[in-house]
Amino acid sequence: MLKVLLLFLLLIAGVVVGPIIAGHQGYVLIQTDNWNIETSVTGLVIILLLSLVVILSVEWLLRRMLRTGARTRGWFTGRKRRSARKQTNAALIKLAEGDYKQVEKLLSHHADHAEQPMVNYLLAAEAAQQRGDEKRANQHMERASELNDGDPLPVEITRVRIQLARNEDHAARHGIDRLLEIAPRHPEVLRLAEQAYIRTQAWGALLNVLPAMEKIQLGDAAHRLELQQQCWLGLMSQAMADQGSEGLKRWWQNQSRKTRHETTLQVAMADHLIVCDDHDTAQKIVLEGLKRHYDERLVLLMPRLKTGNPEQLEKMLRQQIKQHGATPLLHSTLGQLLMKHGEWEQASEAFRAALQQRPDAFDYAWLADTLDRQHKTEEAATMRRDGLMLTLKNNP
Repeated sequence: MLKVLLLFLLLIAGVVVGPIIAGHQGYVLIQTDNWNIETSVTGLVIILLLSLVVILSVEWLLRRMLRTGARTRGWFTGRKRRSARKQTNAALIKLAEGDYKQVEKLLSHHADHAEQPMVNYLLAAEAAQQRGDEKRANQHMERASELNDGDPLPVEITRVRIQLARNEDHAARHGIDRLLEIAPRHPEVLRLAEQAYIRTQAWGALLNVLPAMEKIQLGDAAHRLELQQQCWLGLMSQAMADQGSEGLKRWWQNQSRKTRHETTLQVAMADHLIVCDDHDTAQKIVLEGLKRHYDERLVLLMPRLKTGNPEQLEKMLRQQIKQHGATPLLHSTLGQLLMKHGEWEQASEAFRAALQQRPDAFDYAWLADTLDRQHKTEEAATMRRDGLMLTLKNNP
């Protein structure tokens, strides 16, 4: 209705104004070096209007053509995106099958048009590494780095995984150190840190990340305890390798009381000191450990100790027999210590007590030696024969 009203008003205006301007059209002259264009004002207006119509028509035509081109490009781009999505899904199936060659091929083809191009390249890099193609893996990693949107974790974690797969342990450790600064409690970073630090024997660094592993409950408590003990043993070995017995003792004294009371560490420390020929300090650790807690591993170290005060070991063994009963291990160990002092009769009694509870080829042999010392050759021969028969029975 509004359009009809406007059209009606324009017609009235044309009827009223037309005759007025018909006799007053004016005169327009456009002069150049070679041309003179003469027209009326009305004619010039008509020419301008026609020119405007032509310009608008050309603009409409160009816009229509460009829109068609964009639609064509969009169709091709959408086709590639659909293809990339389909290939990515197929690659995940091949990944479950373990076909890494197809995984890499499917993920890298049209990866630039995938929903997450960086992820496609990272997975393709790991697939290439799984089949041993380091060159292709490096190419995919470079492309993933170029597409990184500012978050370094996915790319760097994948890089460390590939380095560990190539046994580039020190390079992986360098990458882990940087990752821990960015994400100190990231589960995958901590898992990779465990591998890298164990391989490079970075025991101190591994000890430092154990609290973070406990904080996020990474692994069970038994595994974390095993890692902790492995770290302590590694640091112990490094101290002994660097500074010998003195350095080892200084390292031990610098540990907390709780650490020094760990039986596993006491056993390892005494063993290291025996290797360093520091039997007195080793004996002290063994005795202190047995006073706090009975452990057969400490008892097994006693026969290896060579000190000037073996009476303390014998006294400790007799106390342990009273407290924990006459076990075969305690009697056998006591017999071995008595043999060193030449107390043949008491040693033979100890070995007999051990053999009464369980047969053992070593105890038979030691008992035979003590009987020889007491000039009981026939009984000694019988013990050796029994020990030999037991050995043959256990090792047919």
